[in-house]
Amino acid sequence: MSKVEVFQQQPSGAVAAESPFHFSRQRNPLAPAKGEAGVIMAERPFLTHLILRGTPEVLLGGVRNVTGLTLPQTPCSMNSKEDKSLQWLAPDEWLLILPPGSEFSTEKALRGELGDGSYAIVNVSGGQTVLELSGPNAREVLMKSTSCDLHPRTFPEGRGVSTVFAKTGAIIRRPDAQRWELVIRRSFADYLYRWLLSAGAEYGITTQER
Repeated sequence: MSKVEVFQQQPSGAVAAESPFHFSRQRNPLAPAKGEAGVIMAERPFLTHLILRGTPEVLLGGVRNVTGLTLPQTPCSMNSKEDKSLQWLAPDEWLLILPPGSEFSTEKALRGELGDGSYAIVNVSGGQTVLELSGPNAREVLMKSTSCDLHPRTFPEGRGVSTVFAKTGAIIRRPDAQRWELVIRRSFADYLYRWLLSAGAEYGITTQER
């Protein structure tokens, strides 16, 4: 039986953490929109991002016991509960997003539940971040940036897809009727921040702290 070493990847409190958009906001400060903003952009920094691989038969019970979330088995679907989400990425791959700082404890708990089954858990928290878009024109800004059909008829609440976005890649998610989310790679954060500022300028775009 193979052993997997799980270790705490969070830095100590003495190390100041900076989000992927830290320098973007400094270099491109955004004044509040004149009048009511059509698009409100907010990063959800430092969340826990875990990639789960395995069959539903192996993962279903353990994931539910640890997170309280049911493993979605319909393509491009997502289950959310409070500040947790679990999204289908492929027939044997899911993205689990949890509150900040829970990577180590969640992975340990999952491995304890799943035992010797055939699965993989990869912590990708440092390489990704979530950007939230809301406001009356949020969908219009997203439509400028992807060929994915975002009409409510084909992209209802609870849907998430991996697709081309602004000449790079992103996961577009719709957790509820008021919000859209982009799960993006850290290395493209500044590029996408500036792209969205330009795309949202005609509607009045502003940023919020989360």
